[in-house]
Amino acid sequence: MRRVVLYERFERFWHWAQALIIITMMLTGFEIRGILGLHLFGFQRAVTVHNALAVALVTLIVFAIFWHVTTGEWRQYIPTRKFLREMVAFYLTGIFKGASHPVKKHRMAKLNPLQRLAYLGFKVLIIPVQITTGALYYFYPNLQHAFGWSPSALWFIAVVHVLGAFGLVAFLIGHVYLTTTGHTPLTNIKAMITGWEDLPDDEYFDENP
Repeated sequence: MRRVVLYERFERFWHWAQALIIITMMLTGFEIRGILGLHLFGFQRAVTVHNALAVALVTLIVFAIFWHVTTGEWRQYIPTRKFLREMVAFYLTGIFKGASHPVKKHRMAKLNPLQRLAYLGFKVLIIPVQITTGALYYFYPNLQHAFGWSPSALWFIAVVHVLGAFGLVAFLIGHVYLTTTGHTPLTNIKAMITGWEDLPDDEYFDENP
């Protein structure tokens, strides 16, 4: 086994801060909309917390984008078809038969093809949709006055925002499941906390793939 640094300090901070913010925003958002019968904060406090966390999330994303660009970590999310079929087969059947993981992990290739697609969709589709519709919802009175938008526009914005929230729930469930598919169920979670992961020598590359 070889101990490898997979996740830098900022990456771990960004990951857990983003997770905490998004989960809290989901809870407050569902309470605001009266979904799932949640009564955790009270309506007015839920609105206040939701709006404040929206600003915090956008701020965190700006720093994360800067970090990804300056460190080259954005390359982690470039889609690839290499081993795509093998990963589908692994998740559908192989993992339940004790099959070996078809993709070798590397410092600059931490995500398998399916993870790349899932996280890319999260970053370039779900999050942008939520931020855009959330901003439109928040500033709707001003936009209605400036552009003469009808109430149906607000309804459409709200529906898209809620659908995006359920997309986040689906992603979160899938993400948590994927974290359990390492060498042990807690390997990936431990790596995201400490930054280190123990990889077999045959799964480690000294140079970029």
